[in-house]
Amino acid sequence: MSIQIVTTEELRLFKEDLITEIRAILEETSTNSTDGRKWLRSAQVKELLSISSGTLQNLRVNGTLPFTRINGVIYYNKDDIDALLNQNMVR
Repeated sequence: MSIQIVTTEELRLFKEDLITEIRAILEETSTNSTDGRKWLRSAQVKELLSISSGTLQNLRVNGTLPFTRINGVIYYNKDDIDALLNQNMVR
């Protein structure tokens, strides 16, 4: 059994590669089009709901709209947005 020593530089490069791959996967599922996308970025949600950044932040802060934050980027589940719209539908 051989022992391999991993340097901090190798670990840093591994981390950067991993983050790049995760971002690529997220970008693939979250483009400018909301058609068929499960996860949306803040800009897409603001455009979809015609709301400001402040309103979107209020929805996050008061727990009205759940979100996921990965490496500083906030994502919203399209199903959660649809549920919010349905809950607040006026008939």
